[in-house]
Amino acid sequence: MCQVEFEMACAAIKQLKGPVSDREKLIVYSFYKQATQGDCNIPAPPATDVKAKAKWEAWNENKGMSKMDAMKIYVAKVEELKKNDTG
Repeated sequence: MCQVEFEMACAAIKQLKGPVSDREKLIVYSFYKQATQGDCNIPAPPATDVKAKAKWEAWNENKGMSKMDAMKIYVAKVEELKKNDTG
């Protein structure tokens, strides 16, 4: 796994044509944030901000995971989404 593969996956996800579920978007987002920034380092948003709260919780679930492991999972998830892309 290298930075180039990760960056290619980051570009590839933007090219998907088919619909991606909100749950899949959250999963990909959480591993992207973990890979690029490490453990969640911001306070939890208020519960009234449903979207921000869901994103924060998804990222925070990866706490303790190495950036390299997060990159590997991110790339694998993007590959999976590409295979299922029906657009």
